[in-house]
Amino acid sequence: MSNEPPRDPFGDDPGDAANDPFKSMPPMFRDLFGMMQQQGPLPWDAAKQFAFNVATNGESEPNVDPLERIKIEQLARVAELKVADLTGLPSSLTGRGITLVPCNRSMWVQRTLDDYRPYFSLLADSLHDTSAAGGPAPEADAADPFGWMGPLMKMLGPTLLSLTAGSMVGHLAQRALGQYDLPIPRPPNDELLVVVTNLLQFGDEWSLPGDDLRLWVCLHEITHHTVLGLPHVRKRLDQTLRSYLSAFDAASGGLEERLSGLEMGDPSGLQDMQKLFEDPQVLLGAIQSPRQAELLPQMEAIVMAVVGYVDYIMDEAGHGLIGSYAMVTEALRRRRVEAASSDRFVEQLFGLHLTQKHYDKGLAFVKGIVERAGKPGLERLWRSERELPTPSEIDAPGLWLARIDLPAE
Repeated sequence: MSNEPPRDPFGDDPGDAANDPFKSMPPMFRDLFGMMQQQGPLPWDAAKQFAFNVATNGESEPNVDPLERIKIEQLARVAELKVADLTGLPSSLTGRGITLVPCNRSMWVQRTLDDYRPYFSLLADSLHDTSAAGGPAPEADAADPFGWMGPLMKMLGPTLLSLTAGSMVGHLAQRALGQYDLPIPRPPNDELLVVVTNLLQFGDEWSLPGDDLRLWVCLHEITHHTVLGLPHVRKRLDQTLRSYLSAFDAASGGLEERLSGLEMGDPSGLQDMQKLFEDPQVLLGAIQSPRQAELLPQMEAIVMAVVGYVDYIMDEAGHGLIGSYAMVTEALRRRRVEAASSDRFVEQLFGLHLTQKHYDKGLAFVKGIVERAGKPGLERLWRSERELPTPSEIDAPGLWLARIDLPAE
């Protein structure tokens, strides 16, 4: 057995210097490559710092006004009782009751990045080249258009994902009202966040009554929490989302191909690379695969059922509780579907590009159940995993009723 020390891929090794792709790297890039290797497939600290900076515009935030805390806590109790009465479902995941926590954007960013980290990590694992994750160092390739930048380029996908995720979560924090603007499960927790700054700004922009808007948001968050907290709903959505994020096929992605088209020997090449990385569609194009296309209808069917049910319960509860319900609902639903593409990037990244058509189909499905089978039919919707609708059933509630053997009224 040799007693020679292990070879340092960044050090001088005259034995194979000609074949060492790291040898020709400038020191700065060797340091960068080493740092990226140490951080693993997802540089999370960079994502968090980026998100905080975007969310707050680099400025410190004040604490939430105690009066706002009191108002939201009081309205949350009203909303929780109403949702429990209309759904017949338990809202609390822990059995101790729900608490709506007024927060600033920084707190929302911290919680959201922590909650979504398992999903981003799955995507990063898919994007991360296995050789860079601990395998043997890549060998130099005379045909490599990047030359010494080849190994670095293989790691830029996950790094781009990390920075993009941080940027987009930061942008979301500037407009999110609660934690279910994106209707996917979060780790079990009965503390629901309400972003007070955004709520007050939106109310001022649309001249909405403050307490009506607060109660609307409480109803929205608690109804989502009630449905997404059901174990079988959480399990199905979580599994489908994880399968989607794990189904990236590097061979079918477009990121490496687009990177290889850059002229790195030309000074303008670095500028072109920067422009390329500023386009979120580059990463979206890189994560699409045929398997993901197969999974999308299954995930969309469940999500459409969830958002349709939430909208139905909101209508049932809101008209009796909120004096300006129609006005507040119109403003918030317009806001929901008219978001800028940069604000929708995270949901697209997760395969959930929800348009008004998706919300309308979900609500039509729920109303179709009620029209055909009344309240007993609606109660069956969330009884078990077997009752969750398929893509074809979302378009035809009668098919769903027939499958679960529930006769129409």
